[in-house]
Amino acid sequence: MIVLGIETSCDETAAAIVTDAREIRADVVLSQLDDHTPYGGVVPEIAARAHLEHLDGLIRRAMAEAGIGFGDLDAVAATGGPGLIGGVIVGVMTAKAIAAARGLPFVAVNHLEGHALTARLTDDVAFPYLLLLVSGGHCQLLAVEGVGRYRRLGTTIDDAVGEAFDKTAKLLGLGYPGGPLVEKAAARATKPARFELPRPMLGRPGCDFSFSGLKTAVRRHVEELGGVLSDTDRDDLAAAFQATVAEVLADRCARAIRGFKEDHPQGGALVVAGGVAANKAIRSRLSTLAEKQRMQFVAPPLRLCTDNAAMIAWAGIERFRLGESDPLNFAPRPRWPLDPTAAPVIGRAGVGAGVKA
Repeated sequence: MIVLGIETSCDETAAAIVTDAREIRADVVLSQLDDHTPYGGVVPEIAARAHLEHLDGLIRRAMAEAGIGFGDLDAVAATGGPGLIGGVIVGVMTAKAIAAARGLPFVAVNHLEGHALTARLTDDVAFPYLLLLVSGGHCQLLAVEGVGRYRRLGTTIDDAVGEAFDKTAKLLGLGYPGGPLVEKAAARATKPARFELPRPMLGRPGCDFSFSGLKTAVRRHVEELGGVLSDTDRDDLAAAFQATVAEVLADRCARAIRGFKEDHPQGGALVVAGGVAANKAIRSRLSTLAEKQRMQFVAPPLRLCTDNAAMIAWAGIERFRLGESDPLNFAPRPRWPLDPTAAPVIGRAGVGAGVKA
């Protein structure tokens, strides 16, 4: 089975060719980083226009790299949500056009499910497993019990962890995107334990997260330093922030592991996925936790942690070989929870957290 995957949910335009033998025949990604950096974040209109301009060319390139034509495809999969709706529409409409013209099945993939199933593409991880999904817009702990079967154990009550990285980078004057820049600054720190930061939710019952207070604490340290940071200040504060995030994530995962093992005594892997999973300090902390808990630890290769179309093609394969596909009148979804039965979490601002999911 050969599937074309298309990803346009945010600021990467991507196309990939993947087979049901877990072979990535082509995986091309065009970053829009230069387009959005001047604004300090993703501008939805700019992102949608870039997808529209470049997607057709990326699909042609992926097909050429894979050495196939449209007649060799068995299905077309595209991110159907959640994400910036303008970009999602571009990808979905392109996939529908190919499917209609070639008489192929169309599969609308939940972007989060793409991340959730990446470990099965890269490491053939068996169900069930515990997933920490961490990205710019999402922070969730989920029991992954099968394709389309996700049980949320915890979520953020305010900011996603990737969002906290971006905001901290901005406070430190590092620029955008925040995740890799904070990680680089932290690696240069000479006194990583110099600054004390709160550990939000550490040791609390349940598996929920909170990062808003941590971001505020960083801002207060910046203000105490007069608002003008030396390189040493910046690096040490970045290291303190990163270490705190890693500790909080490990604490929440440890609690989730206990609940997961009660429901699945036969065990399973601890999987981390999403853009923040590319952070080496966080991967190391979670790997140590999994070893102590006698669980397999799986983190996708760095290039498959950030948004990509290979994960979308694979999620399409997982669904298609179960006999699932979608009609051509499928409506793109800006919000699409993996666990629609999970109750909304009310954060400090009195609004439902995790609504981006």
